Amino acid sequence: MKIKQLTLGALVSVAILASGNGFAGEQVTVDKEEYEQLKAAVKFLMSEREENQKAIQEAQQAVVDAAASAKVATDNAEEATQVAEAAAEAVESPLFEGLQNISIGGYGEVHYNNLEAEDDSRDKDEFDIHRFVLFFGYQFTDKLRFYSEFEIEHGGVESDGDPLGGEVEIEQAYIEYDFNDNTNVLGGVFLLPIGILNETHEPDTFYGVERNNVENVITPATWWAVGSKLTYVFDAGFKIEAAVHSGLEIPTTGGSAFRVRSGRQKASNADGSHVAYTGAVTYTGVQGLEVGLAVQHQDDASQTGGDGLEDGFLYAAHLAYNGNVGGLGVGLRAYYAEWDFDGDAVEAANDDEQKGWYIEPSIMPIENVGFFFRYEDVEGARELDEFNQWTLGANYWLHENVVLKVDYQVREHDEDSEEGRDFKGYNLGIGWSF
Repeated sequence: MKIKQLTLGALVSVAILASGNGFAGEQVTVDKEEYEQLKAAVKFLMSEREENQKAIQEAQQAVVDAAASAKVATDNAEEATQVAEAAAEAVESPLFEGLQNISIGGYGEVHYNNLEAEDDSRDKDEFDIHRFVLFFGYQFTDKLRFYSEFEIEHGGVESDGDPLGGEVEIEQAYIEYDFNDNTNVLGGVFLLPIGILNETHEPDTFYGVERNNVENVITPATWWAVGSKLTYVFDAGFKIEAAVHSGLEIPTTGGSAFRVRSGRQKASNADGSHVAYTGAVTYTGVQGLEVGLAVQHQDDASQTGGDGLEDGFLYAAHLAYNGNVGGLGVGLRAYYAEWDFDGDAVEAANDDEQKGWYIEPSIMPIENVGFFFRYEDVEGARELDEFNQWTLGANYWLHENVVLKVDYQVREHDEDSEEGRDFKGYNLGIGWSF
């Protein structure tokens, strides 16, 4: 192989730097291949030096950034500590503790009714804010609490006392105490444990724009009284309730004679001459199922002795089921209630037995839409309270507590004298609870 000789005058210093030996201006001859390798090595060393300098600069900057972040974190930690201490002081303050124990809720419903009666003068075409209700409660201790319900119906009354067709009412106001996890007692104004709707009647919990008629005419929901109630809940799903409370004051004369709903005293200066007793048993041991029985005894249903209306017994039974069959939500409600009164006048008027029942199947093909059908048979004290009615409709839940409703109704009265009140028509409604 022919070896080319090169004089490296300009590279001597590079060679000296690379070798570290002390050559002084000597002429060096190298192989060209070795020269290229030497050149590449020098280039690599210079590149490494630049990268090392850059890495050192980056490391220095990282240290500066870390120090700044640590300072910010320290400042934030100190601020968070101050906020936490202030929050702890606020929680421990009497004002916050009082607010924390307060509970607020409510419900309401607005309706449009368009009903055509056989007698045109009895047609109904109107809008109505049927109910506006607020709940207020206060938790004194883990075992002791207060609960109340304030209701305005049909727009209430004007400031001068003239009626707007409505009422302002206190339907609940009681103190409740828990003896243990299974037993509690309450005293004050409370809803009676009878039927399906009386205790749970928020509009998003039932089908139909208007409530069913059986739990209006026969058991006059919403039905509240003044008294005390003891409740015991068994682990197996049974609940027993026993109450003593103010009784009915049913009129014995006039157009509402012996009409149960007209006898509600509504805790307003209620006559306490004769009290009433209610007992109820409810079973909820199967998911989605509720079965209940209730019995009530009125010492004197008119509060007046010798007027032809004496004591009375109410018997009521209900079933409510909501479940899933084949991927579809299905429901069923059924209710039966019957009054048996004693007294010469009530028997002579053939009103000693008043009763009613309804059945209501429903289906939910999708999660927030349900359809229902309800058939009712009512036999009340007045001829206009003796009828059968069917209702077909749907609910659409915008939210689990906000519902839109539509239904179509047909009513037929038993007595020919009341056939002018027979009607058919539709209802629209919106309801909410919180």
